[in-house]
Amino acid sequence: MPGHAARRRNYHHGDLRRALVDAATALLDQHGPLGVTLRGAARAAGVSQAAPYRHFAGKEALLAAVAEAAFHDLRRVCAEAARRSGRSGGLRRLEAVAEAYVGFAVAHPARYRLMWAPAPRARDHPTLGAAARGAGDALSAAIAESASSGEVTGERPLEQLFVFWSLLHGVAGLILDEQLPHEIREAVPVNVIVRSAMRVLFEGFRPRA
Repeated sequence: MPGHAARRRNYHHGDLRRALVDAATALLDQHGPLGVTLRGAARAAGVSQAAPYRHFAGKEALLAAVAEAAFHDLRRVCAEAARRSGRSGGLRRLEAVAEAYVGFAVAHPARYRLMWAPAPRARDHPTLGAAARGAGDALSAAIAESASSGEVTGERPLEQLFVFWSLLHGVAGLILDEQLPHEIREAVPVNVIVRSAMRVLFEGFRPRA
C-alpha cells in the first residue's frame, strides 16, 4: 500500500512523536487510560512496535505527552474564548472563558480526567507541568483583562485564580461524574450551569465601594 508506506516514512522522518501522541489520544478517548499502550499507539500510527521507544520510555511517558497536549489545547480554547469576548466586559469575558473550560472537559472527558489524574505527575514530567501552568496563565490573563475594565477587583490575583480554577474544576467534575441532581442534568444546559456559578463568584470579584 503506497500511502501506508509513505505515512510510515514520514513519521520516521520527524513526525513520529506527534503521530504517536495523536494515536494514543484517540485510544484514550475510546477506551480510557487502560486502553492506551505503546504497542497499540504504534499500530494505530502505522509504525513498528519498537518505534515508540525512540521518544517514550514507557506508557506513563506516553500518557504524560497526551496530557501535555490536552493542556495546550485547553489553554488555546480558553484564550480564544477570551479574545472573542472582545470588549464585552469583565463578567462576560470570565463567563466565556469558564464556558470554554467546562465545555472542553465535557467534550473530552477522558483527556480531562487524565490531566488531573494521580499519574502521570508533573513533577516527573517537566513539560507536562509547564503545559498545566500555561493553562493557568490563560485563566489568569482573563482575570487580569477583566480587572482592567474596572468590573473586577485587581486585588489578590493569585487567590482569585485559585478560586476561579477551583470553581471551574468543581463544576466540570460534577458534570463528568454525573453528580448533579437529575432534574438539573436533564433540564439545564451546561453553559447555563456555568453562567449561574460564575455570577455567584463574580459578586466576590467586584470592587468594594
